[in-house]
Amino acid sequence: MGKKIRVILDPTYGFDGTLVAVTGEPAGIWLSDAEAIVLRSTMAQPIPQVASREERSEIFLNLQSVQRLEVLHSSPSRREK
Repeated sequence: MGKKIRVILDPTYGFDGTLVAVTGEPAGIWLSDAEAIVLRSTMAQPIPQVASREERSEIFLNLQSVQRLEVLHSSPSRREK
């Protein structure tokens, strides 16, 4: 709970947000501070990258619709020597 996650629904669409609840019936997750994301990949860059974002507030996602869940880690700040 409280982790930033990315939920992929299909190869080109998903959501980023903060995990706030997991339900058993129906099996699903609640995200707060959610953003809908569109993913794009190319022949030159086959790993999908976020192409656009659209703000949402809270959203429930049924786990039967989910292809993949990713935990997002904040990148450490680079310090100059």
